[in-house]
Amino acid sequence: MNRDSQWSLAFRYVVGIIFLIAIIAFIFYAREAIRNLVIAAFVAYLINPAVDYFSKRMIMTRTAAVNFVYFSSLILLVGVPATLAPIFYDEAQIVIQDLLNLSSQLSNTLSQPVRIFGLVFHLEEWAQSLTQVQGAFLTPLPEQALQILETTSVGVLWFVIILVSVHIFLSEWPSMRDKLFSFVQESYRAEVEELYSRVRRIWMAYLRGQIVLMIIVGVVFTITWLIMGIPGALVLGVIAGLFTLVPDVGPFLAVVIAAGVALLEGSTWIPLSNFWVAGILVIVYLVLINLKNFFLRPIIMGRSVHMNEALVLIAILIATIMEGVLGALLVVPVLASLIVIGGYIQRRVLGLPPFEGDGSTQFVAPPEKINPPRREWRRKNKREHLNKGPVVSTETVTDSFESEATLQLEPQPDPNTTQEKIEK
Repeated sequence: MNRDSQWSLAFRYVVGIIFLIAIIAFIFYAREAIRNLVIAAFVAYLINPAVDYFSKRMIMTRTAAVNFVYFSSLILLVGVPATLAPIFYDEAQIVIQDLLNLSSQLSNTLSQPVRIFGLVFHLEEWAQSLTQVQGAFLTPLPEQALQILETTSVGVLWFVIILVSVHIFLSEWPSMRDKLFSFVQESYRAEVEELYSRVRRIWMAYLRGQIVLMIIVGVVFTITWLIMGIPGALVLGVIAGLFTLVPDVGPFLAVVIAAGVALLEGSTWIPLSNFWVAGILVIVYLVLINLKNFFLRPIIMGRSVHMNEALVLIAILIATIMEGVLGALLVVPVLASLIVIGGYIQRRVLGLPPFEGDGSTQFVAPPEKINPPRREWRRKNKREHLNKGPVVSTETVTDSFESEATLQLEPQPDPNTTQEKIEK
């Protein structure tokens, strides 16, 4: 290529800056589409291990594995809700009716003046606001029907787009990844591939751990509420499992909903008032959620990101306010990925090697938090030590036997000869 035909350095910088501004403007303009594509990529990432398993372990091409896993997941996505719809519908109706009854009781209580230690509080405005919210929830206005229909239609279209995008991501991700790597210079490609593998390791560990934790929590609380005889146990268990994705905030909302149902309905077999049933429910919930936090979560998330809890809580709250459940779910692995990428850039800027170690210990809980050491009782140890007596090592016993054998093999002096020497 003729050197005169190449772009000058200043022109290349100008084109690069214009291209970057255009990308940022496009992301801002198409942010809703990008959000749904992120959801599609997230779903594809969750079921991609199954595709890898069938394509590598079974005699199947990747295209056949993608079609098998994709359509099987689609059948489960449609078939399981269709099968459980009657059960969920009945129990959801019970929970919704209980919440509406609780709202009505609160409205009636707030409509009357509240007297506390001779002080009178008038909360009638709160009661009116609560009644208006309940009426808007139960009886939407007729003129809002067209808006609801339009919103539903747009939601269905986005759902179709997500389904198609999931299939595209599953089928074309290897070629897309190789294409992205091809833009990197050959001398830096190995570093970029290593950086990609480290980020991928973080996402795999965190997302899988969260899903396993969500399923376990949902099953445990469903069984617990069934044993206690709480109405709507299945719905309340599913809510507890889903809300556990948002630490601290989610469990609080789940126990508030469950306690509200217990206050209104009580138990089907516990012969106590609804107030005491709700109290027992809160105690059981606190016990189980602490067992999850202190025992189950360290084991499941031992290979996941290990970051400061206060930082994680603040990040989750901000992401929940800005992006809802999706932001709360993705903010932690995104932060961990940014830390890894920032560490790589920092080491490159300082002229150090691009990576420190093999990355196997980064963002991993230390062993003492996964398997904490057990405390030993001193009295028990002293008692066992006294019962066993002094412990003689094998080496000491062997040395004593060897020394005794040596003494026996050495020639002993004759006592008569010794006596003659003394007389002389």
